[in-house]
Amino acid sequence: MASNAPVGKPTGMSAPRLPKVAGIDSTVPAPPHTAAPLPGVPPAAAPSDAALPPGVLIQDRLASWVSDLTTLHELTERLIKTSSLDGALREVLGAGAALVGARRGMAVLEPADGLGPAGTIGLGLAHADLGTIETVPRGSGGYGRLLDGLPEAGPTSTRPSSTRPARVPEPIAIRDVRTEEGLDPRHREVAARLGYAASYALPLATEEAGGLGAAVWLYDEPAEPDERRRHLIGLYGRFATEHLARLLQVERARVRVATVAEELLPSRLPRVPGVRLAVRHLTGSQGGGDWYDALPLPEGALGLAVGSVSGTGPSALAAMGRLRASLRAYAVMEGEDPVAVLSDLELLLRLTEPARSATALFAYAEPAQRRIVLAGAGHAPPLVVGDRRTEFVETSLSAPLGMLTCWEAPSVELSPAPGETVLLYTDGLLRRTGDATDRAFARLHAAAASVPGADRSDPGAVADHVLRTLLPEGLDPTVEGEDVVLLAVRFE
Repeated sequence: MASNAPVGKPTGMSAPRLPKVAGIDSTVPAPPHTAAPLPGVPPAAAPSDAALPPGVLIQDRLASWVSDLTTLHELTERLIKTSSLDGALREVLGAGAALVGARRGMAVLEPADGLGPAGTIGLGLAHADLGTIETVPRGSGGYGRLLDGLPEAGPTSTRPSSTRPARVPEPIAIRDVRTEEGLDPRHREVAARLGYAASYALPLATEEAGGLGAAVWLYDEPAEPDERRRHLIGLYGRFATEHLARLLQVERARVRVATVAEELLPSRLPRVPGVRLAVRHLTGSQGGGDWYDALPLPEGALGLAVGSVSGTGPSALAAMGRLRASLRAYAVMEGEDPVAVLSDLELLLRLTEPARSATALFAYAEPAQRRIVLAGAGHAPPLVVGDRRTEFVETSLSAPLGMLTCWEAPSVELSPAPGETVLLYTDGLLRRTGDATDRAFARLHAAAASVPGADRSDPGAVADHVLRTLLPEGLDPTVEGEDVVLLAVRFE
């Protein structure tokens, strides 16, 4: 995970300010007569309390409660909008810095179950700074002790160890690195080099979620958060851990689905004289049924296919695997006739999975003659990209497979010029743009036409440029939707 750029050291301890609510500045310390803003924090007494009217005390106490609760509400609202582990950890670091009164920090994601993912990000710390901190023995730093000390519930528990909630350790404050007892000399050396004098480490753990990691904030001068700030960051930390646990489950599910999908697709693209191939496959959180294939055929020919099956999840992945395997068999037997290949595929789908539909495009390519014969079933037309033209291939309209009692549509033939690239893609590329169909096609054409001349000789660079232009923020894995497949075929 990337880290933020370093921040110059201020002359004194700099504490980010919490948001103002209804004219109340929650970073200003409570006056002596103010009661604790939240339950569990004892009020500070003052000799002048008896001299103040009861109404003033009540108003002051309510103002503190409203200020603290509104601040927590605003920070948690910002956190809940994050949809990735990296984004959530960055938000936790920023919010925590404001709550504890620090300006730098780091968060370590290290799930206690050992199943990952793991990583470290920083706030106001360069990547080299994070590496320097990691050279401190884990037992000396506060966050290291938290990561290594997440014991399970006591021996009196009767629940199985696999379901028993973890005991949450207490935060660790080091008020002054120079005078704290028991610190490793390396810890003091690193603190002096990076210019911090104190730290406050918070476990990212709850009893139900277990230990997910830890966050630590660094002070420029000897300091530690007061009891009120500890209480606020504790409440925020518990909420943040539950949110991180949900994002962790989503990320793990996405990785599992992507792994299964990749195993069902070609492990590598074939090398056939006269063409160069490149493919980009992006998988959503639920796992769609988009697929591609490229297989050598007799007499130097090449079979190219892209398609998708309806639905998402494991059943769609299984159907995709069966459909792709069947198409390979039909392509070997009668690949020179794409219409026959798709007709056989239609019959198979209708007999074996009558409740499912699919789109497919199959192309029989002869690289030596720079000739392609293709047929499509409810699929988007290929796009030819070259120095002299960027245009969609005119194909016949056809319903998807499984939608008709008998599928058949005429094939089309095209002859790419030397140096031209043919793009085959699934509907997910168009739909993930969020635009209407006509607008999505126009954007795809414009993206392909804008490929720099230096990149047109590399089909992988062409595919990357198109994806960056259409999906500048990539494929959000947390948003349900179709997968994206883009197969680029460049003719020499």
